Amino acid sequence: MPEADQDTPARPGEDDLADRDLLVAAGAEAGALALGHAERGKRGELGIDEKPGGQGPVTEADLAVDAHLKDALGSARPSYGWLSEESDDGPERLSAERVFIVDPIDGTRAFIAGEKGWAVALAVVAQGRVTAAAVVLPARGEVYAAALGAGATKNGAAIAGSGRRVLQGARVLAARPTFAAEHWPGGVPDIDRSFRPSLAWRMCLAASGRFDAMATIRPCWEWDVASK
Repeated sequence: MPEADQDTPARPGEDDLADRDLLVAAGAEAGALALGHAERGKRGELGIDEKPGGQGPVTEADLAVDAHLKDALGSARPSYGWLSEESDDGPERLSAERVFIVDPIDGTRAFIAGEKGWAVALAVVAQGRVTAAAVVLPARGEVYAAALGAGATKNGAAIAGSGRRVLQGARVLAARPTFAAEHWPGGVPDIDRSFRPSLAWRMCLAASGRFDAMATIRPCWEWDVASK
């Protein structure tokens, strides 16, 4: 039998579709939990700490959502490994065939400020490849989801990128420093720059064609990009 063409799209597997649906359901539950903490934040009752090494703030909500997701997802898929921004990492996940990768609240500063542009970001990775993902924006009522070979959706409707291939004139989501002159020795490109507080949301907006691209020069970790 001839080998499959590497450019042939993967067909969605039942496990990947089931994982996607699990992530969407768990993300919705976690989002509701986070919204409850957001209400406490409006009353000035939200506990906030700073992570060591200048890694930014972490709130009671981040930790509560992390604990909820670890319990819910772990109960549903006990053989899967676990990697989260708000959990201690360990070698156990390295031997798992599939791993959950989670950012409990992506855009914590926006969450603290009472804004709506924060997200719960979740993914499943198998052998280094993302096979299912969900990004839930509870305060906006938006859910992005995808499974390997099944395309991506926003609130159940199929989405696709803009297809633009030229940077000049593109609509790009990026923080202002990304397009500072020192980073572009050949000249800063003429782009229409915008920003959203959640990296997950920025990538979803690019994936849905609302913007042509997103760009960042800041270091990223697995939980920053796996669900996107």
